[in-house]
Amino acid sequence: MSRTVIDLDDEALEEAAKELGTSTKRDTINTALREVTARYRRLRALDEARELVTEGALDIDLLLDKRAYRPTSAGAAPDDHAAGAHE
Repeated sequence: MSRTVIDLDDEALEEAAKELGTSTKRDTINTALREVTARYRRLRALDEARELVTEGALDIDLLLDKRAYRPTSAGAAPDDHAAGAHE
C-alpha cells in the first residue's frame, strides 16, 4: 500500500461514495479503482467473446439454451427428488 497526496474533486468523491456505499475517502478511492479495473476486464472479455462469435468459434445460442444446462433422464419427472422429501 502506498501513500500519495493528491487534490481530489470533493463533489465527485462524495457522489462516488454514495454510489459505492463507502464511508471513507480511502475506501471510496480503493473501491472505485477495483470497480474500474473489473469493468474494463469484463469489457475486454465481452469483446473477445464477440470476436469468437464472429469467427464462428463460439455458438452463443447454444450457451443461452438453458435446456442444455442439466439434461434430464428420459421418463424422470422434474420434481422426483422433491416428492421423496414429502413422503
